[in-house]
Amino acid sequence: MKRALLALGILFILATVLPFVRSEEWWIRTLGFPRLQFAVLMALVLGAFLLVSRPATTFDKVFMLALAAGLGYQAYRIMPYTPLWQPEVLESASCEQSARIRLLVANVLMDNRQDDAFLQLVRTHDPDLILAVETDQWWQDQLAVLDRDYPFAVKHARDNTYGLQLLSKLELDDAEVRFLIEEDVPSIRTAVRLRSGDWIEFHGVHPRPPKPAQDTEQRDAEILIVAREVKSGNRPAIVAGDLNDVAWSHTTRLFQRISGTLDPRVGRGRFSTYHAGYPFLRWPLDHVFHEESFQLGEMKLLGYFGSDHFPIFAELCHQPEARQLQEAPTPVHDDREEAQDTVEEGKRAGD
Repeated sequence: MKRALLALGILFILATVLPFVRSEEWWIRTLGFPRLQFAVLMALVLGAFLLVSRPATTFDKVFMLALAAGLGYQAYRIMPYTPLWQPEVLESASCEQSARIRLLVANVLMDNRQDDAFLQLVRTHDPDLILAVETDQWWQDQLAVLDRDYPFAVKHARDNTYGLQLLSKLELDDAEVRFLIEEDVPSIRTAVRLRSGDWIEFHGVHPRPPKPAQDTEQRDAEILIVAREVKSGNRPAIVAGDLNDVAWSHTTRLFQRISGTLDPRVGRGRFSTYHAGYPFLRWPLDHVFHEESFQLGEMKLLGYFGSDHFPIFAELCHQPEARQLQEAPTPVHDDREEAQDTVEEGKRAGD
């Protein structure tokens, strides 16, 4: 029993330490996804080891100290995504209807055919914008029933799980489908006119995930290209989509510092969208980031509709005066150099 606990504990310690290595290897980067799961398992191993290691040897004490340190680090990384943390985005005390924007983000799972369930979610929550990813031609045809209510759209069906479409009740302008890094992985950029008449910028993204034979150079590069565009843009911006990265990862936190965007989940919860089919193996892959002139009206996960992701719904309020109340993340140390190196490496990986 003791040996088994030692083996498990050492594995969990290694899983905690390895993500410190600045590597694009898929298996190292994915170790940063299940931090809550690792924390729970490490706590169980530590508790069990305390019971079976009496009297404790010096080695036992060193092992338990290392395991406790690893547990503490895992908890430190996920703590901001709990109600125990100070919210990064303030709630809007009052918001004019004209300043609101209601957004639904959903990875529909290309092979999922439960379109009725998804359409029911849309009708129930009545978003202004719908960003659907993994949309092939079948999904594009099924969602065409929404065209009357959503007269503005950007649609790009693909059969490689990287199709996407943006449906909008609000006027769009200069909308474009772009291929920032890979020729078969599109993203969307468009201006959106709020009912107040103010224009904002919207980015919809879905880069490739880390998996065997597919490391993270290109995913990270795409995320950081968008971050730099948001920072250099002259309109308030929202970035949303399935980033295939978790909220607490190094790359996502770097994205926030480079772009200056806020995460409404901080201080509220993890809002874990994936995997819908396995309650213990869930982490937040679908995101809504925005710059500091937006405050939060509401944010929630929506119900299961056959996909391996839950949709995420957010209502934001555009209040320019909020810039004085909310502090945007800023680059530290060599963030800009790291972002530049990451983008260049991602472009080389795609050549």
